[in-house]
Amino acid sequence: MKVKNCLIFGGSGQIGRHLIRKLTKNNYKVTVVTRNLHQKGYVIKTQANAGYIDIVEANIFDEKKIRKLFTQTDICINLIGILYESGKGNTFKNIHSIFPSILAKLCKEYKVQQFIHLSALGINDAIDSKYAKSKLEGEIKIQKNFPLATILRPSVVYSVDDNFTTNFMTLLGRLPFFPLYYNGATKFTPIHCSDLTDTIFHVISKNIHSKIIECVGPDVISLKIILQKLLKLINKNRLLIPLPFFAANISAKLFQLFPKPLLTVDQLILLKYDNISSNKYQTNSDIGVPSTRQFEQEVEKYCYMWRDGGQFSTKKYNNTNS
Repeated sequence: MKVKNCLIFGGSGQIGRHLIRKLTKNNYKVTVVTRNLHQKGYVIKTQANAGYIDIVEANIFDEKKIRKLFTQTDICINLIGILYESGKGNTFKNIHSIFPSILAKLCKEYKVQQFIHLSALGINDAIDSKYAKSKLEGEIKIQKNFPLATILRPSVVYSVDDNFTTNFMTLLGRLPFFPLYYNGATKFTPIHCSDLTDTIFHVISKNIHSKIIECVGPDVISLKIILQKLLKLINKNRLLIPLPFFAANISAKLFQLFPKPLLTVDQLILLKYDNISSNKYQTNSDIGVPSTRQFEQEVEKYCYMWRDGGQFSTKKYNNTNS
């Protein structure tokens, strides 16, 4: 049986690292494209045994260089996405719309068997968000250039390596109170990174194509409940204070000035919309890969790093010394 070659863009992130391990353990060869080999290469190399992984340093918009990679590619996977814009080239339009369109054209030209693109849940409704509009535009261009593409729309993805639960727990540990945007009513269906990579692997192994699949976890949880669960897990008591929109907007404008923004105006807009299944497309459960990992149970496995006392802060430890 021929060993298939997977070309991954965005392999150094939490999803990419999980996926590389999953693919290489199942005898797929992986080529990972990174913009900075010196910063990312050492992390990527540890995700698979030698012989199963190659790392290529390239500007993702250097079409001449990335074109060469498609000559030996069976499956192309695009995991690249940004939460905020920074610099001239790092814009929503470039990353979410133009780049995926280039990949789709190359997939068609080189007759790649599968193109899997990671988009985002809820982008049809958030028409006033630049992030959502760029994601949707990217999907449209992909479908036009390579109709066989499979587009995955995950809800918030979490794990020990995420920028979601870890950032929240850091802020909740440091701040005496925490603002509730839109009263914390926005609903999410967080999906664990391992459940998402199981879905991606299923799409690859079953040769699924020409679909949009919404990837959701087993729990529908409001932002307020998420924060309450995180506070409970890190043994903290904090005030959760509803913030009027005008005040939230001012805070977002301030936060987005930071090198790594805590919140941007565009993200504040996105928070108006629930991040749950639309019931218009198949979900990961519908294609046979239901999410099994419960939000609170999974976060409990790594939340000790944000507790006073760290790994020694278990209830048993506290009771013994009370």
